[in-house]
Amino acid sequence: MTLRITKRFDFSASHQLGGLHESHQCARLHGHNYAVELELSAEQSDLTPVGFVRDYGDLSVFKKWLDETLDHRHLNDVVDGNPTAENLAVWMFTQWEKDFPELTSVRVSETPKTWAEYRP
Repeated sequence: MTLRITKRFDFSASHQLGGLHESHQCARLHGHNYAVELELSAEQSDLTPVGFVRDYGDLSVFKKWLDETLDHRHLNDVVDGNPTAENLAVWMFTQWEKDFPELTSVRVSETPKTWAEYRP
């Protein structure tokens, strides 16, 4: 039996997407209040002795990194490539998969109605 946990984090940042027609709204400099969800999973037999997939408190290092690296930044200056929600999800996953081997997906939202998910 596989068990999953998810924790949401928020940050605000600007970006500008290249490769779009100049009239496209995302081609202009703009910002979002982003939400990021990390999903971690483990088999029941691999839970911690307490019964956690991972202690939610362990994820505070991700929040600190998010605040220091992305919050109130221009994402084009931080992330290689076009900082789409899709690319951000992949980038964050690859940044953190070694620290959190239980990581199974990263979801990034730019608006309350839209999500991009990377699940290798």
